[in-house]
Amino acid sequence: MRKNLLCFLAIATGVLFYVPLFAQTSVSGRIVDADNNLPLAGATIKIDNFGGTISDNKGNFMLKNVPKDAIIEISYVGYEHLRFTIYDLRVISPESIVNSGRRSAPQSIVVSGRRSVRESIVPNHKSQIINHQFLMKRTTYNADEVIVSATRATAQSGMAFTNVSKGAIEKQNLGQDLPILLNFTPSLVTTSDAGAGVGYTGLRIRGTDATRINVTINGIPLNDAESQGVYWVNMPDFASSVSSVQIQRGVGTSTNGAASFGASVNINTNEFRKESYAEINNSVGSFNTFKHTIKAGTGLLNGKFTVDARLSKVSSNGFIDRAASNLKSFYVSGGYFGKKSFVRLNVFSGNEKTYQAWAGIPEARLKNDREGMLAFINRNYLNQRDTDNLLASNSRTYNSYLYDNQTDNYQQDHYQLVSSHQLSDKLTLNANAFVVRGRGYFEEFRDKDQLANYKLPNVVLGTDTVSTSDIIRRRWLDNIFYGSTFSLDYNSFSKLKLNIGGGWNQYSGGHFGEVIWARFASTSNIRQRYYESKTLKTDFNLYAKAYYQFTDKLNAFADVQIRTIGYTIHGDDNQQRLQNHEVNYSFFNPKFGLNYAISDEASLYGSVAVANREPNRDDFTESTRQIQPQPEKLTDFEAGCKIQKRRWTASVGGYLMNYKNQLVVSGQLNDVGNPIKINVPESYRAGIELETAVMLNKKWQWNANATLSQNKIKNFTEYIIDYDDPNGGYKTTNFSSTNIAFSPNIIVGSQLIFKPMPNFELAILSKYVGEQFLDNTSNTARKLNAYFTNDLRLIYIIKPKFCKEIVLSALANNVLNQRYESNGYTYSYVYGQQTTTENFYYPQAGRNFLVSVSLKF
Repeated sequence: MRKNLLCFLAIATGVLFYVPLFAQTSVSGRIVDADNNLPLAGATIKIDNFGGTISDNKGNFMLKNVPKDAIIEISYVGYEHLRFTIYDLRVISPESIVNSGRRSAPQSIVVSGRRSVRESIVPNHKSQIINHQFLMKRTTYNADEVIVSATRATAQSGMAFTNVSKGAIEKQNLGQDLPILLNFTPSLVTTSDAGAGVGYTGLRIRGTDATRINVTINGIPLNDAESQGVYWVNMPDFASSVSSVQIQRGVGTSTNGAASFGASVNINTNEFRKESYAEINNSVGSFNTFKHTIKAGTGLLNGKFTVDARLSKVSSNGFIDRAASNLKSFYVSGGYFGKKSFVRLNVFSGNEKTYQAWAGIPEARLKNDREGMLAFINRNYLNQRDTDNLLASNSRTYNSYLYDNQTDNYQQDHYQLVSSHQLSDKLTLNANAFVVRGRGYFEEFRDKDQLANYKLPNVVLGTDTVSTSDIIRRRWLDNIFYGSTFSLDYNSFSKLKLNIGGGWNQYSGGHFGEVIWARFASTSNIRQRYYESKTLKTDFNLYAKAYYQFTDKLNAFADVQIRTIGYTIHGDDNQQRLQNHEVNYSFFNPKFGLNYAISDEASLYGSVAVANREPNRDDFTESTRQIQPQPEKLTDFEAGCKIQKRRWTASVGGYLMNYKNQLVVSGQLNDVGNPIKINVPESYRAGIELETAVMLNKKWQWNANATLSQNKIKNFTEYIIDYDDPNGGYKTTNFSSTNIAFSPNIIVGSQLIFKPMPNFELAILSKYVGEQFLDNTSNTARKLNAYFTNDLRLIYIIKPKFCKEIVLSALANNVLNQRYESNGYTYSYVYGQQTTTENFYYPQAGRNFLVSVSLKF
């Protein structure tokens, strides 16, 4: 495996210096606002959606060696996009071509985007330069872009980010969750409890877990306010409503919601479609996986209104035994487009029922170690039913849960009102409001649990006293999350762009548990409530972002944010521990960066950013009274170089993320056995990210990325609970320069795409993830092995007369049948003078398949 990876990296490095020369003509010009003739700095110019450049502070740009049949697209936030070919330019303004490389005076045009059939007009001379002035018209039809731009990075931001288009997402979207669809972006690792990418899935970026990744939808915060994580299972088939995704690595730009403490994922669902449309998509695959999606839109009605809708159902048995998912969702969006104002209402909802698979597989079962399994049975006091299940199960699909309704049940409803208003040529106001309503429970069977744990007295049967009972319980979460985000955008059309914004939100969450059945009911009533607590969290932030162009080549950005959090937790929890926490935080998060254009095709960037993060609910409720969690602080240094040629692009970026008081798993357990996180004074992540895309020829394209990193805690103390100590003490071990858990030093992604004809595509998708440790001790007995997976994707498009197109897709995952685990956990304890470590793993599916048929009207 390692030899294959080294070979892959060597080829990828060579690609950085590969410059195919297929082009024939150069295109230059000036991009200006059609109404006031002022230059549009930072406009994006793309060729065939591959290479390209951006305009300078005077609106000028140059594209060298452009094929005469290339499709060129110019875009600028809030303006109508221009899409054309060189044929269009030549037909509209033939006098603008000058032989011998001399440039004529620019011709002002607005391109229709329709290709001329007069292909012979452009002679085949490399020395020609086509020069035009491109007029771009402001429009509310692209106001969705304006709203999202407040939280997005640009080429002038001086930071590492990746944009994922709607088309790229559609190619992968055959039923798996959104994190799995993003698997081949840089520094990203995905996992799935059920092992097949449906149900409970998650992602890490640069080793950063989901509770430290800020996620927004249309600029509105998505992270759960208590855990600070994102539960994608609550949003089935959400990818079918996504128009674009931007992943910012590191602290990123200021945004609303949870702290960006390692990465941000900004999702846009809104997309203006002028023409009416309909789409039916059906997918089927291994493990009885099915996805059914219906989408439709009215197009533009009376020049002012649009309505879009989606209805989805996803189901799967999962790779792990009984890890089934039954998921339903819908999305409805209505937009109003005035002359200078835009308003959109989005309503979307997800309902999920998922059989629990979150316990993982014991190491002995995974290794088919019968002696180890018998020891596990003995020390964990498994009954005969659970013993038989462990010994008889498949080593990679074992699930400890046997109760037929051991399920997670949850519904989450989202309401978003987003708006944009052009106050003047230079000022735009964006104001949004949102409500997220969530409610649900997970149900579980408890074997011979103590009645006292449910505030129930013992049962007296004659002369016998019963203190335990088989019990079925439900643990509920009932919450509402609501607030507003806003921004004011200023564009001077010269050197300065300014964005001032912020947001306010409040979360109210109720936690309670119910006993719905007991073999010995004692004095309980139906739905006996045995604990109840309430959480209230208020979050407010203000930020200001400025971009300033010092020269044609040098620009700077500054970004400052003030954030305040108020947090209260009252009541008791599942272990009947009284919770009484009231905390308030105030954070100041400054960011500064520079971007220098070496040429039209290459640039350097650098930035420094600070982020602060409050502890989440579990950090408080699972802590001891002696060890209370403290907020964390991150200082992020980023620097890199980007090169964008006609047929290839490449970037090399380095980062150093210094943490103060990072919260990590300690190995210490509280009085009921739950893990406790502690603050470690100093830790860091440092690495290099390589990214390249090459158009080898008209049929072959290769996208590749690699991350090489070090992720260290400078000094770490492991706590192992000592059950032999009557005072409940701990065995401690000190470590220096140890690895941070779940942080692989090597991550590589590759997409090799072959298009033998315009309507057919074949892609080989490869992913390598280096070894990861389950805790912070760098103990090789507690780790996830490195793995290398390969997928095969086929897409064939038919264009019959009765519809726009039929898309046939097939995805063969893990075609080489690699056996690997992408997640796990560990804990240790001392008992009988011996230290015991329990490791649990989440195996992923071997070779499996998905096929899809999509009809577009």
